[in-house]
Amino acid sequence: MKLGLQIPDFTWPNGASALGADLAAVVRTADNAGFDSIAVMDHFFQIGGVGPVENDMLEAYTTLGFIAAHTERAKLLTVVTGVLYRHPGLLAKAITTLDVLSGGRAILGIGAGWNEDESRGLGFPFPPVAERFELLEENLQYVLQMWADGDEPFKSKHFDASRLLNVPQALSDPRPPIMIGGGGEKKTLRLVAKYADQCNLFNSPELEHKLDVLKQHCENEGRDYDSITKTVYHILDIGENGEKSGELLQELERLHGLGIDVALGMVPHVHKPAVLEKFGTDVIPAAEKI
Repeated sequence: MKLGLQIPDFTWPNGASALGADLAAVVRTADNAGFDSIAVMDHFFQIGGVGPVENDMLEAYTTLGFIAAHTERAKLLTVVTGVLYRHPGLLAKAITTLDVLSGGRAILGIGAGWNEDESRGLGFPFPPVAERFELLEENLQYVLQMWADGDEPFKSKHFDASRLLNVPQALSDPRPPIMIGGGGEKKTLRLVAKYADQCNLFNSPELEHKLDVLKQHCENEGRDYDSITKTVYHILDIGENGEKSGELLQELERLHGLGIDVALGMVPHVHKPAVLEKFGTDVIPAAEKI
């Protein structure tokens, strides 16, 4: 099992003036500890499950570029980019840039988007759910074409682009991996089977059922189910002094038994270096043996 660190909260004790230095220290420690990936949310307001809406929130791709400069090996992604926030040409260019400047470490994490209050607050369009899924599929088609050879036009229901020129191309071979977040059984998991390299599901009582649904979509699409990396969102809580490490490893073993490849989530007290160092000595080496 591999572990990915998601950093969803930037309201840290030293405040915004020290956030750059504090974040650099956190991601360097996480990289050295052996986390397979480092992720941020793609939100502009803080979300209710993490903290008050007015709490500190950083723009995702600026932050990932900063993280790239302070790490050497961890993959970099959002969990996940709302399809409403960026035109697909800009999104593909941002991921390509991140991939080139990080030495081939970028992953595109993407989903249909859900945060209506955030969108309305900043004036982003927030179309009905059916249209958001149309946009999601068209975004996937657009970025895949932009990462392919050539610079042909792209035309779909929502986009009309005359030349998908992308120079330089990404370093990742054959392109940056695509992770689709969400567990919607009719649309999201079908799109995973059709387009994605990775899925991201919640560690819920329905997890095993969601995997079965994904397997059926893969059969319908003629896709090898085993070729998809199964990622699950799970809070990586070992306690302030590592006292819960055994509980986490036991859960990781259960998830591995279901076919999960990566557990990705927030780490409580992430701003304390000793917590991440404990992952490097006690948790990640043990998880790799599961």
